[in-house]
Amino acid sequence: MLGILVRRGADFAAAEDAVQDALVEAVRVWPADPPRDPKGWLVTVAWRRFLDATRADVARRRREGLVDDEPAPGPASAVDDTLQLYFLCAHPSLTPSSAVALTLRAVGGLTTRQIARAYLVPEATMAQRISRAKRTVSGVRLDRPGDVATVLRVLYLVFNEGYSGDVDLAVEAVRLTRQLAAAIDHPEVAGLLALMLLHHARRAVRTAPDGSLVPLAEQDRGRWDTALIAEGVAILQAALARDRLGEFQAQAAIAALHADAPTAAETDWVQIVEWYDELARLTDSPVVRLNRAVAVCEADGPRAGLAALAALDDALPRHAAVAAYLHERDGDLATAARLYAEAAHAASTIAERDHLTRQAARLNTRRGR
Repeated sequence: MLGILVRRGADFAAAEDAVQDALVEAVRVWPADPPRDPKGWLVTVAWRRFLDATRADVARRRREGLVDDEPAPGPASAVDDTLQLYFLCAHPSLTPSSAVALTLRAVGGLTTRQIARAYLVPEATMAQRISRAKRTVSGVRLDRPGDVATVLRVLYLVFNEGYSGDVDLAVEAVRLTRQLAAAIDHPEVAGLLALMLLHHARRAVRTAPDGSLVPLAEQDRGRWDTALIAEGVAILQAALARDRLGEFQAQAAIAALHADAPTAAETDWVQIVEWYDELARLTDSPVVRLNRAVAVCEADGPRAGLAALAALDDALPRHAAVAAYLHERDGDLATAARLYAEAAHAASTIAERDHLTRQAARLNTRRGR
């Protein structure tokens, strides 16, 4: 609906308001009188709301001549505008970070809190960033697609939120990335698709029937989706052969090494550390360095992992959880239990909080014995 209204000439903020009005009207009307063509009904009502708001606003009267007449009643187009809308929200007038934030909020379905967590900033800061982005594009005709790299970043973050279990967006992100890979021949687009497929192949076993998290080392690898793994590896190999390495290809290479190991004990951690080094060079991300510390622990021992962790800010999300794991591996159960409890207190999801709480309880029980 947003895509249709924007394509007809509505500015983004006004289109978003009109769509929300139409959805509220649907909640009110549909239980007693459901439409035969729900999408067509919603588009028609949203367009009328947009025209009414445009005519009522004196500052926008000059734009009335730019909008098309109301379309004749009939079935709505079945064309999927979602990916196109992602590109339009990545507008050249916005900075990449603002474009990503706006798209995640308005199109991707993420909450402001989820976006703030992904960017490691306070929720209030992210709310201001999104508001500024909306003001920037207010009155700007979204007819120039933005940068592919910005769209890739949006799809990556949408997939991560879906994969975390907070919202079920992973399948949608994979679908849109497949569309993008079919339209654009670029190794980083292929790298992102490979990364998604390799992670998604493990989704069915990431949680137990009771909803609790299952760490990678404890997952039933026989239940991983081998078809998705094979597809992801093939896509990644073709991308890497082009010798234009990017961060999504590097992340996919790490995921492929995990997928290739028959058991957790047979994981090639030395090569994973090397890929994390490449990824850190490409991104200079503290989150990458945090994950690298775990890989270093597995490859060279817990003392080496703790040394790698010491260089990082302990305010980083998941820092306490990683430190707890490394101290446990080093045999310091008291410190590990305390850090697991701290990490549980700061956890962003119930499943993560419960998992970390159980880890702290497990170590305290061992110490008691």
